[in-house]
Amino acid sequence: MPDIVDADQPTVYEIRLKGQLDHQWTDWFSGLAITPENNGDTLLSGPVVDQAALHGLLRKVRDLGMPLLSIQQVEHHQGEMK
Repeated sequence: MPDIVDADQPTVYEIRLKGQLDHQWTDWFSGLAITPENNGDTLLSGPVVDQAALHGLLRKVRDLGMPLLSIQQVEHHQGEMK
């Protein structure tokens, strides 16, 4: 059974894209951290306030025409900083 998520806390996600984005896209992606990877992919990571915001981010990925490789909810524990 999954842990109960604190409704007051945004959920942290990692979104992996095929292709490179640089840090100038941070504002457009609602402040998510943008990490270009050595293999040519890009990792977007950070808190997302709700499912509507997540779908908005995924629409932006679609609009850029970048292939979505994966999306993962990141577990975080009380007191842990991401």
